Amino acid sequence: MNAGLAADILVLVHLGFIVFVALGGFLVIKWPKIAFLHLPCASWGVTIAFGGWICPLTTLEMHVRQSAGQAGYGGGFVDHYVLPIVYPQGLTSGLQIVFGVILLSVNLCVYGRLLANLKKKKKTDRTVP
Repeated sequence: MNAGLAADILVLVHLGFIVFVALGGFLVIKWPKIAFLHLPCASWGVTIAFGGWICPLTTLEMHVRQSAGQAGYGGGFVDHYVLPIVYPQGLTSGLQIVFGVILLSVNLCVYGRLLANLKKKKKTDRTVP
């Protein structure tokens, strides 16, 4: 496989990971066992957002691109691929924190609902003869 194609595949994997981090909690409502995979991923996403760090997948993609003779890029994945679509002016640390708060809030709501559903089910299971 050539390195340019590998870098493109990494972008797709990275995007899939970001979507799973942001919205995977909704899958947990349907399939609670996925929480064991989603919680560490969501925690990582929130940590990256609040810390202002660059994800290792971004670093790996840039390295693979440079190995293919393509130009790497500065900043992170979101800054390079997502923000030009949503926010063309670029990623600021304040905006990154806002993304982290949104990510954390969505997941807290989803997991709160999951826990409420589990509690309700447990209560129902006790009352059924």
